[in-house]
Amino acid sequence: MLWIISLFAFVCTFIFIHLFLQTCISTEETAEIRLRGLLSAMESRGTFRGEPHFAHPQRNLTQRLTALAPGLTQFVPASIRRQMNEKLAMAGGVGGLGPNGYLLLTAAMGFYLPILLAGVLFGLQMPASTVLRLALGVSAFGFCLPFLFLNYKIRARQHSMQRDLPDAIDLITASVEAGLGFDGALQILSEKMEGALVDEFTRALNEMRVGVPRREALVSMGKRCNLPDITGFITSLIQADQLGVSIGNVLRVKSVAVREKQRQRAQELGMKAPVKMLIPLVFFIFPVILVIILGPAAIKIADTLLKK
Repeated sequence: MLWIISLFAFVCTFIFIHLFLQTCISTEETAEIRLRGLLSAMESRGTFRGEPHFAHPQRNLTQRLTALAPGLTQFVPASIRRQMNEKLAMAGGVGGLGPNGYLLLTAAMGFYLPILLAGVLFGLQMPASTVLRLALGVSAFGFCLPFLFLNYKIRARQHSMQRDLPDAIDLITASVEAGLGFDGALQILSEKMEGALVDEFTRALNEMRVGVPRREALVSMGKRCNLPDITGFITSLIQADQLGVSIGNVLRVKSVAVREKQRQRAQELGMKAPVKMLIPLVFFIFPVILVIILGPAAIKIADTLLKK
C-alpha cells in the first residue's frame, strides 16, 4: 500500500512540475522578454499608492496559479469552466483567481491533502486500511471545500446586497429627483456608500463610461447579483428607458416596493423564530428543567424503595 501511495504522489508531482515548467519556459521574442523584465524591475521598487506591502506574495501566487492553470484545466469541460466563472463573478472574486486557477486550486487540495495525511499516518505506524479510508475522506473533503467556501461567499455577498438595496435605491431616487441623471446618481452612490452592491453599481457605471450600452451593463449586473429584487429593479429601469417613462417615478415606486418587501421579509423571519426555538427548547432546556424538578423526588423515591 505504501508503494502505491508513493507512486501516486510521484505521478502527481511530476505532472504539476511538467506543467509548471512548460508554462514558465518562455517562447517570446527578445523585445517582449526585455519589456517584462523592465516591468518587473519597476514593480520591485515599491508598491503602488494605497496598496499594502504584503500584497506582493498573494499577487505572485495568483499570477503563478493563473499561468499554470490553462495547461491543467484544458481537459475540464467548457460548461464547468463557464459555471465556475459565473460563480466567481457572483462571489466578487476569490483572491484574483479566474475559473482555471480556482479549478487548479481545487484539484491541488483534492490530491495533495490525502497524500500528506497518508504520509503522516504511515509515519505513525497506522494500519493501511485505516489510512486508505481516511485519505479517501480527506480527498473528498479537499475537493468539496473550495466549492463550499465559494457558495458561502456568494450567500454572504447576496445577503449584504439585499440589506443595502433599499438605502441604495433611496439615494439614487433622491439624486435623480434633485436633477441629476442616472449616471450622476450612480456616481453619488459610489461616493456616499460602500459595500458589495455599491461595487456592482460602480462597475456598471464604469462599463457605461467606456461605451457599453446601459441595457447591457445593467443586465450583466443583474446576472452577477442573481437576486430577484435587484433583477426586478434592473428590469424596471430598462423598461423605463425603452418606453421613455420618467425614471424618477419608476425609482420612487421601486423604492416603496423594496421597502415593503423588506418589511414582509422581516415579519416572515419573526414568525419563523418560535418554530426554530422549539428544537433547542425540547432537546436542551426541557430535559434540564425536568432533572431539576423531578431529580430530588426521584432520589427520595429510590431511597424509600431501597429501604424496604
